[in-house]
Amino acid sequence: MLNFKNISLRRGTRLLFSNTSFTIHKGQKAGLTGANGTGKSSLFSVLLNQLQIDEGEFSMSPGLEIAHVAQETPILDTSAIEYVMDGDNELRQTQKKLLNAEQLNDGLKLAELHNVLEHIGGYTAQARASRLMNGLGFSTRQEQNTVTTFSGGWRMRLNLAQALMCRSDVLLLDEPTNHLDLDAVIWLQDWLCKYTGTLLLISHDRDFLDSITDHIIHIEQNKAEIYTGNYSAFEKIRAEKLAQQQSGFIKQQREIKHIQSFITRFKAKATKAKQAQSRVKALERMEVISQAHVDSPFNFSFPTPKKMSNPLLQVEKVDIGYAENIILNQVSLSITPGDRIGLLGPNGAGKSSLIKILAAEMQPLSGKTQSSDALNVGYFAQHQLEQLRLDESPLWHLQQLDKQATERDLRNFLGGFDFRGDKIAEKVKPFSGGEKARLVLALLVYQNPNLLLLDEPTNHLDLEMRHALSMALQEYEGALVVISHDRHLLRSVTDQLLLVADGAVQTFNGDLDDYRVWMSEHKKSLSKSAVDISHNDSGLSRKERRQSDAKHRKHLKPLLNKLKKVEQTVKKYHTEKKALEQQLADPEIYSDCNKDSLKQLLAQKVSIDKVLEKSEEEWMELEGLLEQESS
Repeated sequence: MLNFKNISLRRGTRLLFSNTSFTIHKGQKAGLTGANGTGKSSLFSVLLNQLQIDEGEFSMSPGLEIAHVAQETPILDTSAIEYVMDGDNELRQTQKKLLNAEQLNDGLKLAELHNVLEHIGGYTAQARASRLMNGLGFSTRQEQNTVTTFSGGWRMRLNLAQALMCRSDVLLLDEPTNHLDLDAVIWLQDWLCKYTGTLLLISHDRDFLDSITDHIIHIEQNKAEIYTGNYSAFEKIRAEKLAQQQSGFIKQQREIKHIQSFITRFKAKATKAKQAQSRVKALERMEVISQAHVDSPFNFSFPTPKKMSNPLLQVEKVDIGYAENIILNQVSLSITPGDRIGLLGPNGAGKSSLIKILAAEMQPLSGKTQSSDALNVGYFAQHQLEQLRLDESPLWHLQQLDKQATERDLRNFLGGFDFRGDKIAEKVKPFSGGEKARLVLALLVYQNPNLLLLDEPTNHLDLEMRHALSMALQEYEGALVVISHDRHLLRSVTDQLLLVADGAVQTFNGDLDDYRVWMSEHKKSLSKSAVDISHNDSGLSRKERRQSDAKHRKHLKPLLNKLKKVEQTVKKYHTEKKALEQQLADPEIYSDCNKDSLKQLLAQKVSIDKVLEKSEEEWMELEGLLEQESS
């Protein structure tokens, strides 16, 4: 249990929050939300004993193992998989004791330590580390590469894998999806849903929070307040508080108009039916979302492009790759005004390379690209944050684009991206990643492109800025091609999905839920191919392989049946738990006249939490057994 009672916390002279009280119970999964700089990461520092509270009391149960993601990766020649295994502290300590006992030839101590090693899963630790790395996008070959050979983003993935490797009681994750692609985000989401410890999660990804959390701690106006339910439940409560601010409904109506237009255009078209249906669901919750963001500090939109021609850009039978390594073969694509394309596909399949070809940042190995005279590309990628002039200000950067504009007009424009007052004239160097990303987006918007190419535009952006970007893209009249691990953004702004996989680019006839299924089947297919190769190398005949596979399937069937039954039980209890949380999220239930109902609901919640925890532990145990038997 983590208990905060009347705490106040400062960083330097700045007050983050004061007189704040809340409790996180064992097994709860809480999302921390609030604007950048409100104190979310500082709260983690308190838990890690890196920062002391100024007032009040903080206490937690003794002996808790707390895991968190290291922000720095040491320069090591250690293999990646050994580095990940370092996350299990008890494993490493036991291994050191074993080594000492072997040197002393202490048979009794050796037997004792081998029992400990078996108890903590030491003999399967390397397989566990390998599964974590694979889920986060590392290939089997990369497991043996040294840590120093990986780039910064991949090192952060290693740090994340190391934190997950720890058999922790409490797990602290601060923006864990920032360096991940969509496939890894979905894998991490599933892993965290099954995590049996207490989770505190800082994230600006709405879908990610919704799928994982059962409580939200929201920080604003120097207060941290806890809400029962996931992010959507919190947003509904907050929307009710802000409903009187009618200005938000103007934004709401624009988004509803766009979504309704899509539904009208494509509902009867078979290939678009599922996407249209997802827009219907989005429309149903649109009122809640818009009301909850009426006090956003961001207010910007894309101007109408001055010129547009049809098509804007064409690529014909291009091969994309580097030197002799062809990643994508014979790609043909025509982009016209109004196109809203989302790119899906596994990590390394060529999505970013395709975007670079469209942006003329790299040239195809063969084939041709043809752009119209009116083409004006706006390209956003993470490396552009590094190209900002660190000793110059936001105002200076904008002035380089338009020497004729008045300072007043430029200040007003930057204000829409929450650069106000002295901030406009400050040097960019000390800016956070989110502030730099906002500045790059501001420069892009100001240039009035008719083709937007966005490669992970939401990295480092908080929820309010992501919402503002989504709203602006809804109204954008040019063409859009976007790669993003933010599923809410993809659902909100794209009408067409393209799958980049297996050396090809093709239309994906489905929605993001279908893509999740495709991704699962794709991984199974890759695993089967690897098994087939292994079988071929073993020298077994085809008949012998079939007999071996059939025998293996028969052996696994009882375990699979038991796992399926437990999965259905877990799903049932999750549904009951969400229904209870929705009732508990209703402010009316806390009125004096509903005391008995509240008492009954809370008792039901405690009972459900207990049986759910037990069922999830059984689920995890069965999955572990299945993975061991399948390997």
